[in-house]
Amino acid sequence: MSQNSAEFPQLKSVFPSVKMKIAVLGATGQTGQYLVNQALQQGHAVTAIVRNPGKLTVQHEKLKVVEGNIFSEDSLKLHFQGQDAVISCLGFPASFLSGVTGYTLSMRAAVNAMREAKVNRIITMTSWYTDPNSGTQSSYLIRFLLLPMIRSVLSNMFEMEHFLKKTQDVNWTVVRPPGLKNLPATGKEFLTHEGYFVPDSNGLPVGSAVGRGDVARFMLFLLNTDVWFNKAVAITTKNE
Repeated sequence: MSQNSAEFPQLKSVFPSVKMKIAVLGATGQTGQYLVNQALQQGHAVTAIVRNPGKLTVQHEKLKVVEGNIFSEDSLKLHFQGQDAVISCLGFPASFLSGVTGYTLSMRAAVNAMREAKVNRIITMTSWYTDPNSGTQSSYLIRFLLLPMIRSVLSNMFEMEHFLKKTQDVNWTVVRPPGLKNLPATGKEFLTHEGYFVPDSNGLPVGSAVGRGDVARFMLFLLNTDVWFNKAVAITTKNE
């Protein structure tokens, strides 16, 4: 995996590719299903912690599907025991009335459970433009139509990111993709940027959407590198 080295530092894996034990949150969601399947194909052992085990239909000798409460430290701690890493693909719908709290509440529970279970690595996903001031260079439709519609989601993502930034005893990475398409992984190169979107040489956003399968591919890649430890990275894929 690489990117335009004239604009951004090149991605490199600094660890040998090893098989890990991974606890996955949000495994029944669209991105989560891509991630579970890719992780199994790569030889990882996956524990999928889900609310409804019947919704995850894939079967594999290295897949364990368990029922758990993503908001309960005690429930998560039980299933985090013996894991090498936690990957969260959780998503929560926008709410105009009561606001969104799922991202912060689930992450607090997960981090506390990780401490109890002595798991030190978590990878999670949010979105471009979580900072309310970061979308000023986006297109008119995104800035004035889309972002206001999903601001309740972006605001809670932003709160979760700040919670992780204050967490000193866990190695975390936040992956920020742009719009998501329900497409499988490709072989496209990734463009990355430590910020709220991926800019071109003029500071304007590059790309508008990426396949969920590619987001899963990038999150699994992060298991084999420390480049993005304790950082939030915006991603997109390079057009061929």
